[in-house]
Amino acid sequence: MQPFSVPVLPAATRTRPRTALLAIADSNFRNRLADILTGLRWQVREAEGGAQAWAEADTLAPEAVIVDSWLPDLHLGEFLKDFRKNFPDVDLITTGGASAEDGPRGPYRQELLYALRRSQDTDTATWNAAPLLDGAERTPARMPAAPWPVAPHLARPAAARAPAASLTPTPAEQAAGGPASGRDAALADRLPELIGNSPVMLEVSRRIRLVAPRMTAVLIEGPTGSGKELVAEALHRLSPRSRKPFVAINCAAIPEALLEAELFGHTRGAFTGAVHSRVGRIESADGGTLFLDEIGEMPLALQSKLLRFVECGELQRVGDNETLRVDVRIVAATHRPLVERTHTGGFRADLYYRLAVFLIRTPALIDHIEDLPLLVNHFLERMGRDEPVKRFDPLAMARLQAHDWPGNVRELEHVLERASILAGDETGITAAEIDFGRTVN
Repeated sequence: MQPFSVPVLPAATRTRPRTALLAIADSNFRNRLADILTGLRWQVREAEGGAQAWAEADTLAPEAVIVDSWLPDLHLGEFLKDFRKNFPDVDLITTGGASAEDGPRGPYRQELLYALRRSQDTDTATWNAAPLLDGAERTPARMPAAPWPVAPHLARPAAARAPAASLTPTPAEQAAGGPASGRDAALADRLPELIGNSPVMLEVSRRIRLVAPRMTAVLIEGPTGSGKELVAEALHRLSPRSRKPFVAINCAAIPEALLEAELFGHTRGAFTGAVHSRVGRIESADGGTLFLDEIGEMPLALQSKLLRFVECGELQRVGDNETLRVDVRIVAATHRPLVERTHTGGFRADLYYRLAVFLIRTPALIDHIEDLPLLVNHFLERMGRDEPVKRFDPLAMARLQAHDWPGNVRELEHVLERASILAGDETGITAAEIDFGRTVN
């Protein structure tokens, strides 16, 4: 049964293709929707964010714009308000329930809503537009063939969205308590930069959304290559500080003698080679977020100075007696549990409790191996921006799934890049091109 009926449009109204602009960050979801609209005789232009959507709309003059419920570069509410002011005649629809109902409703609104509904179904790949095309080509030309079998619970778009507020729930959804109930609600909350629909990845997204709007210090724990910096960036993006700087520093990558000056800054002549005064990373993050990666590698002497800043928000540049007050939110990360280091004296317990007010753990890839097909698709699409997108055959995919991935997602990315290079001009990647040896993590 159709979730709602879509009228068959008269042939006269279908002679000229309508134009729709899709401002959606997630490429999988955007591609599904574009495929369906193409099958419905729409011309589709795509944008990954709000700024690109503005540029496309200026040159395209679309009849309709479908906007994601989250934009990576602009605040959704401000975007909708300004876009409506500059393009008052465009039918503006959102994917996740944000209100866009104060503007005109185009004559093809039902068709657009139908496409939205179908793009969120798990069986989109088998859908054709027979009720609407009335004898025309029925298979959307842009629909890609699945490169390998995918389990049913992974076949949804990589970032499943809640339907627009005006969409009518299907009977199955009504029986289950609505479209946003249970697992669908968790999928709708998944952050687009965190690829994976497994419970452990959905929990990471949930914890990020809970703590992001607050000033609370966050400690991210997880093995090397599991995406700790992505979590930190998501915390910043979703926070009220998102328009201010996000400054990252790897405490393990800078020599101990230089780390203090790098963090706190220094004055001219403070040490040999200091020919100019320099603002430190903490000060440059004023108003925003400071990400201290591998905080467990910070020397004990410097930990005490950082503790003072965490407690009172004040710092002194190296070689300076003047005290500066800086407002930053601190997010720290480590690849090994810091609480164990506090027991052995390798990390100050008082600093640990200041940093670990809220804990987020990023899982090893082997702990959410069911997300491997989604991750592979994501990286292959990203590598395919400058060359044809390549796909793994079933045997190659099985070999990837059998690996234990000690380097986690970062290792996976390197293995895929290496396999793509070894495949040469071939668009298919076989098991022979997969090389797990000497992956640099």
